[in-house]
Amino acid sequence: MRLSLTILLSVVLSSSVAWAQCQGNDHAQAQDLTKTVVQTAAEAGNFSTLLAAAEAAGLVDALNGEGPITVFAPTDEAFAKLPAGTVEALLAQPEQLAEILKYHVVAGKLSAEKVLASQWLPTLQGQELLVSMRDGAPFIDEAGIAAADIYASNGIIHVIDSVMLPRKNLVETAAAAGAFKTLLAAATAAGLADVLSNDGPFTIFAPTDEAFAALTPGTVEALLQDIPTLQAILKYHVVSGKILSTDLAEGSTKVASLQGGMLPINNADGVTVAGAQVVQADVIAGNGVIHVIDSVLIPAPSK
Repeated sequence: MRLSLTILLSVVLSSSVAWAQCQGNDHAQAQDLTKTVVQTAAEAGNFSTLLAAAEAAGLVDALNGEGPITVFAPTDEAFAKLPAGTVEALLAQPEQLAEILKYHVVAGKLSAEKVLASQWLPTLQGQELLVSMRDGAPFIDEAGIAAADIYASNGIIHVIDSVMLPRKNLVETAAAAGAFKTLLAAATAAGLADVLSNDGPFTIFAPTDEAFAALTPGTVEALLQDIPTLQAILKYHVVSGKILSTDLAEGSTKVASLQGGMLPINNADGVTVAGAQVVQADVIAGNGVIHVIDSVLIPAPSK
């Protein structure tokens, strides 16, 4: 991570100079600490849509407040990349628009260095932004950082090239994928769907429908009639907190499941969890992470 941080800082610090120059101001003016975040963005000239959205959502006073805040600010070009009619529809739904805008704001004045020192950044919307490096370039969620460290009197702006949308929860994310119908039906029957929708964060090692179909015929039907056993099996697939594949050191480790048993994880030639192969990693949801596995995990019987 230290090497990545060094690369990021060289990129974003040079980018912030370029940002200031492209506005027709010198770098010192771009760092004018007498202007608020809103005033600084207005002066820049390429955040008209963002400022109009903030006004429609009733957030201008908050963004002009004492702070401090860190704003990941999409440019007009970033908003223009959204599907046609999206901005107009959001302007007519101020509550939803406010949630989206608050997803771009973090409490505190976080420089580029501080941003990259944390993997996750809690937003005012409630969810967390994922900080990552891709091919030597810095990203916040799916948005690239185009410029950084634009200081204002009540915070700091980092310019991004895409509008970020709050993520669906774990259950919604699994449902949208379409390959977890049995898992979701089992979670609902076991009374765990609400927990996985609203609590967390969790890491779920999620067996596909094909993984459940590979069980001995009649197993799923029997489990749906034995709720305590079904709950134990499902909880064995869930870990508290967010564990990304990049968090796993090469070799073997164990993590505690919600069921109480330890999940052995091996990160050598691919990642396996209790013998199941991770076939897709790091599906990020609003309240956790999903790793797709190719078989159902069965905890050891209680002694």
